[in-house]
Amino acid sequence: MGAKVHMHMSVTDLTKSREFYRKFLGEDPVKEKPGYVKFLPGWAPVNLALSEGGRAGGEGAIHHAGVQVDSPALVMEHLARVKAAGLPVREEIGVNCCHANQDKFWVEDPDGVEWEVYHLNYDLEDELAGRPEKTASGLSLAKNVSCCSGG
Repeated sequence: MGAKVHMHMSVTDLTKSREFYRKFLGEDPVKEKPGYVKFLPGWAPVNLALSEGGRAGGEGAIHHAGVQVDSPALVMEHLARVKAAGLPVREEIGVNCCHANQDKFWVEDPDGVEWEVYHLNYDLEDELAGRPEKTASGLSLAKNVSCCSGG
């Protein structure tokens, strides 16, 4: 797959935005849930997520940005590198976030923009069914973590 830039945007009208990005990217969304749409266009190295919610509280159009990597090991490699550089991080291993289970960490730029580095472990077709108790690396999964609407 290779690395993809992840952008999560807050939109005021999900239906209009879905249609715009469908036309612009030339492909249908790969995932649609209430208040949420995700695109993974084959021609562009981007993972674009849209969440309905407008721009309340001064939040801009870009909710957060991120880089999707090919393995949990790469998440841990980049986590070690960023920690060694002295940046504060927020770790989330085995979290259910944006309708998928993920291993990730977050950093925040000087202007408050959050960036995540993550690996998608598996999609959550049914948010509760078939959920293992541990990740492939043997770590226990975090419980009740919600990030689609607030990092």
